[in-house]
Amino acid sequence: MKIEPCNHTHDESSVSQIAERLLSDRQIARLYELYKALGDPTRIKIISALAVSELCVHEIVQLIGVSQSAISHQLRVLRSVGLVTYRKEGRHVIYKLDDEHVQAIFDYGLEHINHQNQ
Repeated sequence: MKIEPCNHTHDESSVSQIAERLLSDRQIARLYELYKALGDPTRIKIISALAVSELCVHEIVQLIGVSQSAISHQLRVLRSVGLVTYRKEGRHVIYKLDDEHVQAIFDYGLEHINHQNQ
């Protein structure tokens, strides 16, 4: 791909190097799905609660204040993009954030919005 340089700070070689580092279509699609999953207020509330502690579905329902079927649907979405995981304890299903990356995404997002409000 030939990129025409402009009178900006990058020459043709630097622009080509940047072009080589662009995300693949697969990476873009996966990142889009991740951010789309984060684009729902109920899912943000669930992540916020799970950032504090592991919780069963019943506890999430109580904290968030929506129906169990709505919470279950939102948890399926969050699981499908790898934001949350679960384990079974008898009849209970316990959810938690998938790993420290999810916690970091959440924390960085909060840090960013709090920084903007200063």
